[in-house]
Amino acid sequence: MINQPAGTPQQQPIPAAPPAPAPPRVSPEEFRQRAQAIEAEVSQVIVGQRELIRQTVVTLLAGGNALLEGVPGLAKTTLVRTLADVIDCGFSRIQFTPDLMPADIIGTTLISEDDRGHKAFRFEPGPIFANMVLADEINRATPKTQSALLEAMQERTVTVAKTIHKLQAPFFVLATQNPLEMEGTYPLPEAQLDRFFFKINVTFPTAAELVEIASRTTGSRPPQTRKIASGELIKDMQDLARTVPIASHVLAYAARLITASHPEAKEAPAITKQYVRYGASPRGMQALILAGKIMALLDGRFNVAFADLKAAALPALRHRCVLNFEAQAEGVNPDDVIKGMLESVKEE
Repeated sequence: MINQPAGTPQQQPIPAAPPAPAPPRVSPEEFRQRAQAIEAEVSQVIVGQRELIRQTVVTLLAGGNALLEGVPGLAKTTLVRTLADVIDCGFSRIQFTPDLMPADIIGTTLISEDDRGHKAFRFEPGPIFANMVLADEINRATPKTQSALLEAMQERTVTVAKTIHKLQAPFFVLATQNPLEMEGTYPLPEAQLDRFFFKINVTFPTAAELVEIASRTTGSRPPQTRKIASGELIKDMQDLARTVPIASHVLAYAARLITASHPEAKEAPAITKQYVRYGASPRGMQALILAGKIMALLDGRFNVAFADLKAAALPALRHRCVLNFEAQAEGVNPDDVIKGMLESVKEE
């Protein structure tokens, strides 16, 4: 054994390189087939609304959270319930009301007593502890209760009494809300809106679709669904989506699009400077990229194209671009601004 001189620092062992991530257990072709099967099965219950179904499935496969907005009666809750029936995983429903408290969502700590009379604290999990959570009419609850979802939606954890509880993957919050103009609604804070991967507008069905809805829902045999995927398979599909490559010039296009949403940026188009108060956050770019990867896989490609980012722009950015009073006075909505941005930002 060699003695080192006093004061000579000992050599520290070189840390081992982290292990390489395991290859995805789902092939691109299986990803596409299984995602299309999920969409087809949901379409057995939901009439039309192909874009709504597609964007909801994209959000699920991205590991994000979706916010569905539309007037009552447009099958928002039915869509979520049907998706839960098609995917074999834990599901819970939370009906948001003005008197709902945060503990009603995340759970609470109780004092329990065993057979010997010993008392101890015990955590009773709330309905947030599920793979798929329906937050029904989320903007009917107060901002204090709405904020109870913030940690779960971003960090996939819940903190109660200084104890951090990890949520099981996959975890997916699908919230519905009524338009803010309706009675008894509270606007979601910007910090919570930014945690939604997509904001999906639910449109009114056409006359032909109304006829089909009546035929399916007023007969003696309601449509039935079958299980298409498990929670473990959804997790594998999420892992595969992140391995899709994206070219540097396509990535730069997404960055220019996000920059164009900020009125103070010199690259911002005139419509942004006139109507936008502040633009999308880096989460908006993350949503664009990840959604583009999934849309490429659904189209049978293993690379992201400009068209994929453009298809994801409206649901990914409409809730992240906050408009000013001039836009509200002139009836300009976020979709109008985003379409103007898409026209002004060039592909290079």
